Amino acid sequence: MSEVAEVAARSTFAVRRRGPELSVLVRGATSILAGLMLYASFPPRTGWWLAPLAIAVLTAVLRGRTVRAGFGYGYLAGLGFFLPLLPWVGVYVGSVPWLVLAAVEALAVGIFGALAAVLSRRPGAPVSIAAAWVLTEAIRARLPFGGFPWGRLAFGQAEGPLLPLASVAGAAGVGFAVAVIGTTVVAAVAAARERRPTVAVGWMLLTAFLFAAAPLTGVVNSASSLAPAVTVAAVQGNVPRMGLDFNAQRRAVLDNHVAATERLAADVAAGRLPRPQLVVWPENSSDIDPLRQADARAEIDEAAAALGVPILVGAVLDNGDGTSGNGALVWDPVTGPGDRHLKRRLVPFGEYLPLRPVIERLWPAAAQAGRFVPGDGTGRVELNGVPVGVATCYEVAFDDAVAESVRAGAQLLVVPTNNATFGRTEMTYQQLAMSRLRAVEHGRSVVVAATSGVSALITPDGTVTDRSTMFTADVLVGELPLSARLTWATRLGSVPEVLAAASVLVFLLAGHRKARAPINY
Repeated sequence: MSEVAEVAARSTFAVRRRGPELSVLVRGATSILAGLMLYASFPPRTGWWLAPLAIAVLTAVLRGRTVRAGFGYGYLAGLGFFLPLLPWVGVYVGSVPWLVLAAVEALAVGIFGALAAVLSRRPGAPVSIAAAWVLTEAIRARLPFGGFPWGRLAFGQAEGPLLPLASVAGAAGVGFAVAVIGTTVVAAVAAARERRPTVAVGWMLLTAFLFAAAPLTGVVNSASSLAPAVTVAAVQGNVPRMGLDFNAQRRAVLDNHVAATERLAADVAAGRLPRPQLVVWPENSSDIDPLRQADARAEIDEAAAALGVPILVGAVLDNGDGTSGNGALVWDPVTGPGDRHLKRRLVPFGEYLPLRPVIERLWPAAAQAGRFVPGDGTGRVELNGVPVGVATCYEVAFDDAVAESVRAGAQLLVVPTNNATFGRTEMTYQQLAMSRLRAVEHGRSVVVAATSGVSALITPDGTVTDRSTMFTADVLVGELPLSARLTWATRLGSVPEVLAAASVLVFLLAGHRKARAPINY
């Protein structure tokens, strides 16, 4: 009998040990699921509603956990999000850059998890946890190597009802709204289970208010129907073939954009299309420096002269010292090259190599990274009398890069981009969503001109009025409104992020003495 009791005791002890282990596995798997749900909310999919639901699931996992556990579960959610979001980074250069970048970016979600675990024990947890998400997004948008803002909550909301909030509080405000909807759902469910119906209803009313208020902000900040308009053209010349080696076909890429522009000129002359007041070519449309190569200059001169209007030409400029500049040149049909924008936010490990001597020793393949140097200025150029803000490709992901152009007087935004190096991946659709958010954020029309797609014309409310398909030659021509008015988001700049950081600190300090003992997993 004693032997039976001993066996039973051992079995009970084993079950008790397996219980916590099983709960950790379940929470870990649920955290990964939350990350996958967040990924599924991003373009080209339109499931914007999955984002607040993903935050709700992750918040439920983190509720009452230790700091260490919170970081671990947050990091798993980050991997579940970034691993499927960023494969385009390594589509032609191997999986190492993709995996390393995803692992680094997931650290920010890990930090969020640690903060959320602590804040979940404080009063007002739904608000402070949402602010913590905004804070960690702000950190990874700046660190390391200038930051990598890809995958911010706001960038997945182009099809959702919260997008108009961007005109009031920018990308940070939209991200906060998405996060607080998720956290309030968890708080409401918890309050209901604890038989506190008043608290549960209060949190749900906050969610309802956000959904109701967002469209109203869009009405208040919409562009006037009496605003002046400009006829624009976005030229997508296409590339000989996708992949990194398209750069070996530099002449063909330039020829494609010249030919597309000349076809546009013929259509204008025949009355099939209206004459645009300005034309935008994509980034890298001339990887042959037209300021140094006479034949490239002659081709662009011919294209501009055929159409009779200025062209914004994306060109790689040779600095003569082994370095290059990623430029957008205003090319006048009479006087040739004039005003220019040099890309200020460069892609680390792509356009330049941080810590080059050290990195090359550790990873010789990194020597293939470019030797571009960043430009300065505000990003504003004059194109046929129109003040234009230029955000070249990667720059559109950065709040300050776009806002600076608008504050400098830009009445129209253009995004020249080269997506050919990323093939038929989701990257181009993610970038288009960013451009739509920037349109709403600053109350400006946006022209996206891509070498291989997707090019688009976007109105200030984020509506895409025309778009191309990928890896086809196309020209988009349309009328877009101009605006000189500054939205609240433009005026506030990074203030919402500062407020989020301050509120997280206040909530952490305010509840420090009253915090309960941590709930171990």
